[in-house]
Amino acid sequence: MPTLIVLRHAKAEHTLGKADHDRVLTGRGRRDAGAAGDWLRAEGLLPDQVLCSTAQRTRETLDRLDLETRVSYEPAIYDNDVDTLLDLVRQTGDEVGTLLLVGHNPSFHQLVFDLSGAAPEAFPTCALAVIEWDGGWSGAWPGAGRTTALWTPAHAQH
Repeated sequence: MPTLIVLRHAKAEHTLGKADHDRVLTGRGRRDAGAAGDWLRAEGLLPDQVLCSTAQRTRETLDRLDLETRVSYEPAIYDNDVDTLLDLVRQTGDEVGTLLLVGHNPSFHQLVFDLSGAAPEAFPTCALAVIEWDGGWSGAWPGAGRTTALWTPAHAQH
């Protein structure tokens, strides 16, 4: 049974004149990403593979998780298209038991909803959802999954 972890990047700066792709995490974002990594380790949710957007804020979020795993930086995640995300998930190899996606809203919130048929009302920065379904990665179709855990920075204690 595949386990998909969908993680929205942590809080990033909004600086006039800086390209969106180059935005970096704020102090809060760095703390939240570290807390998300702590939670993943505590829950035993260690990914076998990570697919991460190429944006600076997603790379920093991933670094702050402090996970030892294979990482692929996938430019298509930055495009913020839920169908592209579903395709990436379905192309995951059978040797991967747990896949972590690190990217952006609104596509990540929509992906959680599409796969599970339900989603939290909000999917704030650094929120994560854990979704499972029967069968392999090729079974990642709308409505096939169930959300088994949700975590947001509000759950963390700083």
